[in-house]
Amino acid sequence: MIIAGLKLTHDGAVALIEDGRLLFSIEVEKMNNNKRYTEIEDTTIIGNILEAQGYPLSSIDYFAVDGWRGYDQVELAIQPRLEIGDNCNRLSIKNNHTAYKLDIAAYQEKSPDSNILEEHCFNGLKICGQSFPYSGYLHAAGHIMSAYCTSPFSKNNESSYILVWDGGMYPLLYFLDTRSKKIENLGPIFLLIGNTYTIFSQHFGPFKVTGNFAKDSLSVAGKVMAYIALGKVREELFKTFDEIYLAEYNRPMGFANAFANLFKKRMTTSYPDEDVLRTFHAYLEKLLISKLAKKIARYPRPTKNICLVGGCALNIKWNSALRSAGLFEEVFVPPFPNDSGSAIGAACCHMWQKGQHLSLDWNVYGGPQIIVNSPAKGWNQKNCSIKELAEFIHEKNEPVVVLNDRAELGPRALGNRSILAPAVSPRMKDILNAIKFREDYRPVSPICLEDKAPLIFEPGVRDPFMLFDHRVKKEWLTRIPAVCHLDGTARLQTVNPGENPLIAELLSEYEKLSGIPLLCNTSANYKGSGFFPDILSASQWNRVNYLWCEQVLYEKNEKIIFSKNQTKS
Repeated sequence: MIIAGLKLTHDGAVALIEDGRLLFSIEVEKMNNNKRYTEIEDTTIIGNILEAQGYPLSSIDYFAVDGWRGYDQVELAIQPRLEIGDNCNRLSIKNNHTAYKLDIAAYQEKSPDSNILEEHCFNGLKICGQSFPYSGYLHAAGHIMSAYCTSPFSKNNESSYILVWDGGMYPLLYFLDTRSKKIENLGPIFLLIGNTYTIFSQHFGPFKVTGNFAKDSLSVAGKVMAYIALGKVREELFKTFDEIYLAEYNRPMGFANAFANLFKKRMTTSYPDEDVLRTFHAYLEKLLISKLAKKIARYPRPTKNICLVGGCALNIKWNSALRSAGLFEEVFVPPFPNDSGSAIGAACCHMWQKGQHLSLDWNVYGGPQIIVNSPAKGWNQKNCSIKELAEFIHEKNEPVVVLNDRAELGPRALGNRSILAPAVSPRMKDILNAIKFREDYRPVSPICLEDKAPLIFEPGVRDPFMLFDHRVKKEWLTRIPAVCHLDGTARLQTVNPGENPLIAELLSEYEKLSGIPLLCNTSANYKGSGFFPDILSASQWNRVNYLWCEQVLYEKNEKIIFSKNQTKS
């Protein structure tokens, strides 16, 4: 049985599951250097993707489409393609440039007693001149299933709590019972939607905007998470936050702006913006942990497992705080907790609906295959083994774009679409941020051999998807300064030979030369676009001197000279 999962709004993607195995998930942003969060506006691309992967439309048994809804508040992203209905919503879309309306499911269930995995049967999905029946699933259901079906709990047939906190919904706690194969809605942890973090932040510091608070909203949260390392937690402000939330809360979708404006009016003492944002981050973290503890105490279930999913599960500091809080034995976050996993989630919903499998056989390197074409003019090439690449990185002490096999699923570059560099100098972080046109406070992540991580980091446990905070041990701070954030932490990714043999070999060879089992790792892409799809575009980018792909090293003839704050030819 072959199921195609479709995400048609932002983070558009096509995922294919065959008999419980994920064959691929192609996010549109990772094709042709498309912009981040690109939508599927014409269904012709679905047929093109399937055909390119060797699966014509005739081979698909079922199509499963992710649900969505629009917003009507000025501070949230408006989805002009969507019409809201009583029983379903309608999405404006095209088939080979011809416009039509497509029925889709909603964002989340209408009541706690509703079956969140309910299948909505529709007709009229038009792709490349053909029309297909399809199933629609709630957006929240896709998040739940993308997390649970890819978790170790599903492989072991273990029940789990699932916390879903997405941009347009409260943090909702669910319990998935493997005995009954049902999902129970245990209700919200508190009444602040995920976008509250972003919208509040857009009142302060470098994120301040006026008028349209939806501007760049999908990318703001990650920048805020880095920026707050510049600030201090002012616990005296927690009382003010509590007073506003408890006394003034009156509506879910419009409260974020009101929260920020009321806070600014009540401030009797001036605080630096970075302190305000760090304190608000800490306040939400404290609220999340304390309210979740109370919820679990009120609704105890026979499990110590939890999955975190939704856009807020990209917040590594909250993830880490929950993992260290002692509420759970195991905390799992998929590498695609935001909407980049929604196509997978829709397909998993249908997989469960058909009673096929409860667990998904999958690999994080399931995106588009790298296209090996010729580099731009002005580049030469030579054969280069992994061992030779390690020697090259050690000797040159420069960034190298590494392109390998299939791209990563989700927003994090995990070695296959990465810029790698030595971490031995603090200057390297400045160089990488300048290369990427990023703010100087942004951190650079370490990619480290899994068995060596406990020697360098605390807790230093296995973390293959770069979704938790780790503290750099004191004796290593001066040895790997390029990956140490301002607060002494690092967004660690661990690697072992079973998960990524190429990168594991590279790190092993580099350690033999340097004594350091890690490198800097940041994504290889144009600013604001998905990962590089091919050698040509990576060389045309013209921001580094070296590029490696499939045992070949490409070298720029006219070298870039790197300085602290900029790159010059």
